[in-house]
Amino acid sequence: MNLTDSHCHLDDRQFDQDRERVIERALQAGVRRILAIGTGDGPPDLEAAIRLAERYPPVLASVGIHPHDAAKAAPADFDHLRALVRHPKVVAVGEIGLDYHYDFSPRERQREVFLEQLRLAAESGKPVIIHTREAWEDTMAMLELHARSAGLHGVMHCFSGGPEEARRALDLGFFLSFAGMVTFPKAVRVREAARLAPLERLLVETDAPYLAPVPHRGKRNEPAWVVETARRLAELRGEPLEGLAAETSKNFERLCLPGGDGCQ
Repeated sequence: MNLTDSHCHLDDRQFDQDRERVIERALQAGVRRILAIGTGDGPPDLEAAIRLAERYPPVLASVGIHPHDAAKAAPADFDHLRALVRHPKVVAVGEIGLDYHYDFSPRERQREVFLEQLRLAAESGKPVIIHTREAWEDTMAMLELHARSAGLHGVMHCFSGGPEEARRALDLGFFLSFAGMVTFPKAVRVREAARLAPLERLLVETDAPYLAPVPHRGKRNEPAWVVETARRLAELRGEPLEGLAAETSKNFERLCLPGGDGCQ
């Protein structure tokens, strides 16, 4: 099996007691790479994922300011991100975007910080990892206005929309990443989107420690369980699991690792 967990919060405190065993279980399950998302607790510490990527060879890193933490962002933090994005194991900017569900940061400030990071990603040539929750229209409007003109590519992380939203993101050239939600009984529209998405635009993720897939729902999620999401996607699409696993890993490479595998 050749799987990539394209989105995992491996720095989360829930992994403090067994992080190395979590990574080992992932490797045993066929997970070759794990992308650790570098938003952490927000500014001023923006290096949570880099610290893990430097320690564990299968781990790659992203850097970014989550919309929850937008109110914390200062001009110096964007300068810091511009330096961090040049790290050899940093392969993406994210997760960034808008979250109107919790509104932990004012919406206008979220949009300002989102736009600044879109510009930063365009400067760096790195793809963006998009978080959007109850903010679909504003998120897509900003991407359609700014990402398209800058030639930016990226992924809609933990895709939770239906066919209409999927088509809109795909038309922009973005990838769709499916997490454990696709295994949930009530996620009918998510599964409809998963069926229609071209194989060459699919990614799989855990978003661990959150959103554990069936049959582990309710437990702390971990990268090894990305195989359950991949298995459900393969069933939905009538494709062999091994083939879907390999193709989604290739997709990750095309999006995030065009110059090499990023592993040291």
